[in-house]
Amino acid sequence: MDLTDDLLHMVLSFLDHVNLCRASMVCRQWRAASAHEDFWRCLNFENRNISMEQFEDMCRRYPNATEVNMFGTPTNQILAMQAVSSLRNLEALTLGRGQLGETFFQALAECNMLKSLNVIDATPGTGIQEIHINHDRLRHLELTKCRVMRISIRCPQLETLSLKRSNMAQAMLNCPLLHLLDIGSCHKLSDAAIRSAAISCPLLELLDMSNCSSVSDETLREIAVTCTNLHVLDASYCPNISLESVRLPMLTVLKLHSCEGITSASMAAISHSYMLEVLELDNCSLLTSVSLDLPLLRNIRLVYCRKFADLNLRTTMLSSIMVSNCQSLNRINITSNSLEKLALQKQENLTTLALQCQCLQEVDLTGCESLTNSICDVLSDGGGCPLLKSLVLDNCESLTTVEFCSTSLVSLSLVGCRGITALELTCPSLEKVCLDGCDHLERASFCPVALRSLNLGICPKLNELRIQAPDMVLLELKGCGVLTEASIDCPLLTSLDASFCSQLKDDCLSATAASCRLIESLILMSCPSVGSDGLYSLCLLPHLTMLDLSYTFLMSLQPVFESCLLLKVLKLQACKYLLNSSLEPLYNEGALPALQELDLSYGTLGQSAIEDLLACCTHLTHVSLNGCVNMHDLDWGCNRGQLSTLPGAYIPSSLFSQDDMHDSVDQPNRLLQNLNCVGCPNIRKVIIPPEARCSHLSSLNLSLSANLKEVDVACFTLCFLNLSNCCSLEILKLQCPRLTSLFLQSCNINEEAVEAAIIHCSMLETLDIRFCPKICSISMGRLRAACPSLKRIFSSLLPAYTGT
Repeated sequence: MDLTDDLLHMVLSFLDHVNLCRASMVCRQWRAASAHEDFWRCLNFENRNISMEQFEDMCRRYPNATEVNMFGTPTNQILAMQAVSSLRNLEALTLGRGQLGETFFQALAECNMLKSLNVIDATPGTGIQEIHINHDRLRHLELTKCRVMRISIRCPQLETLSLKRSNMAQAMLNCPLLHLLDIGSCHKLSDAAIRSAAISCPLLELLDMSNCSSVSDETLREIAVTCTNLHVLDASYCPNISLESVRLPMLTVLKLHSCEGITSASMAAISHSYMLEVLELDNCSLLTSVSLDLPLLRNIRLVYCRKFADLNLRTTMLSSIMVSNCQSLNRINITSNSLEKLALQKQENLTTLALQCQCLQEVDLTGCESLTNSICDVLSDGGGCPLLKSLVLDNCESLTTVEFCSTSLVSLSLVGCRGITALELTCPSLEKVCLDGCDHLERASFCPVALRSLNLGICPKLNELRIQAPDMVLLELKGCGVLTEASIDCPLLTSLDASFCSQLKDDCLSATAASCRLIESLILMSCPSVGSDGLYSLCLLPHLTMLDLSYTFLMSLQPVFESCLLLKVLKLQACKYLLNSSLEPLYNEGALPALQELDLSYGTLGQSAIEDLLACCTHLTHVSLNGCVNMHDLDWGCNRGQLSTLPGAYIPSSLFSQDDMHDSVDQPNRLLQNLNCVGCPNIRKVIIPPEARCSHLSSLNLSLSANLKEVDVACFTLCFLNLSNCCSLEILKLQCPRLTSLFLQSCNINEEAVEAAIIHCSMLETLDIRFCPKICSISMGRLRAACPSLKRIFSSLLPAYTGT
C-alpha cells in the first residue's frame, strides 16, 4: 500500500463498526479501506436485530474473525451455530438472552480454536435439564444467570469459570487447571455440591461463594486442605460459617460481609492467615472485637457492625482502614508503619484512640462526640504520629481544653466544637485553622504558628489572646467584645480588624503597634476604650494608610494628625462627639497631606465645617457625608465653593462675600471622584457648576435626601448620578456629556424636567424612573427621542423598555 492508504488505515483503526460503515460511504477508496479484515476481527452484534442472511454474509466476508458478540440478538442459537461452524479461527464467543439447546453445546467441540465462551441470561431449550460442556482448548467460561438444573464441565485447559447467579443444584467439574471459580449467588447449590466442585480443582486460587447460604465450616476446612494455593476467598452472606478451626495460611484477600456466624472467636482463625492483605467484615452483627497481628495486612473494612466495640491492629503494612457506623465502638489501637490516612467519622461512642503510625499524615475524627481532651496527647509530638499534617476534629463536642504541640501539623479544623473554652497551639508549621462554631472559646494561644491569616471574630467570648505568628499578614478580631488581654507578635502583619472590641484598651494597642510595625490597615470601629494614648502610639506604624475610628467617643483628632502622617483613608462614621474645630487642621494647617478618602457619615459637624472641608481639601478623592443632619446645601456656584488664590491660606467661609467672587485661573482642580450624601434630610439644593473645577468627579449619590428640590450639575466627567427617593425633587439640570447611569426612582419630578435634563447627556445608557408618579408610559418614546443613546429605561409601568 502507498503512504496515503497507510495513513487512512491508521485513521480508520480508531472507529467502531457503526462509524466504519458510515466512512465506507465517503468514496471508493474509503469503502475498500473500511472493509479491511483488520477492522473486522471482532464482530459485535450486541442487541442488534440482525437476520440470518446478514450474519452469513458477514461470516463469508470475514472468515478470519476471532471474536463474535451476539448478546441480545434474535435467533440466538441459530446464529451461534452458524458462527461455530463458519468461523474456524473463532476464539471468543458471547451470547445470551435467548434459548440454547443441547445441539449448541455439542457443536462447541468442533470449534477447535475457541478459548472464551460467555453465556449470559440464557434458558436451555427443548426441555433439557443438564448441560454438558466438553472442550479441550477452552480457557475462560462464563455461564451467568443461566437456568438449568445440572451442569457438567470437562475442559482440561479451563482457567476461569463463572456460574454466578445461576440456579443449578449440581455442578460437576473436571477442570484440573482451574484457578478461578465464581459460584456467587448460586442459591440452590448444596453444601456438598459446593464442596465437590471446589475440591475437584486443586490449583484453585480465587473462590467466590458469596450468597451461598448453605456453605459450612466443614466445607471450608476441606477446601483449605485440598486447595493449598487459595489466595482470594469471598464468603460474604454465608450465615453458617464461623471459620473456627479453619486454617487458610496462603489467603491474601478475605471478604466476610454480613456473615452472622463471624464473632470475635473467629479472629483466632483469621490470625493464622499470615499472608492476609485485605479483610472485609461489613455487617457482621455479632462481632464485638477485632485483635489481629498480621504483618502484611493492608486494607480492613468494618462498616455497620453494630456490636463492635474494640479494634486492636498491629500490622506494619496497613495503608487503608474503613470504620463507619459502628455504634458501640469505643476503643481503637492501631500500630502501622504504612498508614497515611485515617478517617473515623461519626463514631459517637469512641473514647480511646491509641496510634503508633509513623507515616500517618491525615486524621479525620468528625462527629466523634465522646473523644476527650486526651486525644491531644495522642496526636501531639511524642504521641505516635510524628508526620501528622492534617487533623479534623469537627463536632467533637466533649473537647473542652485543646492543647497541641506538633512540629508537623499544617491544618487543624475544630468546626462546631462548642465545648472548647481554652485553645493552646504550639505548632510552628500550622498554616490553616478553622474555628467556626467555637463560640465558647475564652482563652486562645497561637505560639508559634505559621498562619498567614486568622479570624477570631467568630469567638464572641474570647477574653485572652496570645499570638506569635512570624508570617501572619491579616488578623480579624471583629466581634470579640470581651477581649481584654491581647498579645500580638506578628512582625509581618499588614491588616488588623478589631471592630467591636469594646474592652480593648490603650496599652494593648500600644503593644501591638510596637510589635507589628508593618500594619497598613487598622480598624478600631466601636472600640470606645481606645483613647489618645493609644492613638499617639500609632506613630510606630510608618506604613499605616487606612484607619477606621467610626462609632467611637473621640473629641479630638490631634493624635491622628500628629501620628499618622501617611494616612490615605480615614473613617469617622457616627463620631458624634467631634467638634466643628476637630477638622480644622485638615483645611487650615495642611494635616494629613496624603489623605484621599474621608468618611464623616452620620456625624454632627456643622454646615460651615463641611463647606470649608470641601472647599479647601482639594486632594480628597472620596468623601462620604451620608446622614449628616446639619448639611443644608451643596452650592459650589458661589465663592464659598472656590479655593483661595493663595496656596495654603485658610479663609473662613464667613468672610466670603458677593464682591469677592471672581474666576481665578490659578485655582487648582479638585481631585474629588466620589461624593456620597445619602439620606441627608436637610439638604435642599445641589449646585456644581464648571467653575467648581470638579474635573475628576465620576460618581454622585444623593439618594434618600427627602427635601432635595434642585439639582444643577455641570460636570464633564460624571458617569453615575443617583437621586432615587428624593421625593421633593422638582428641578433637574444636567450638563454631563459622559453620564451613563441616572437613577430617579420614586421622584416626583415630571417628564418635561427629565426630558430637558437628559437632552445634554449624549452617553446616557441607563435611566431608572420606576415609581415616578408624574411620568406615564407614553413618555418612554419622548425620552428615547431626547436621548438616543439610551439602552435601558426601567419603569414600574413596563417590565423594561430596551432599545438597540
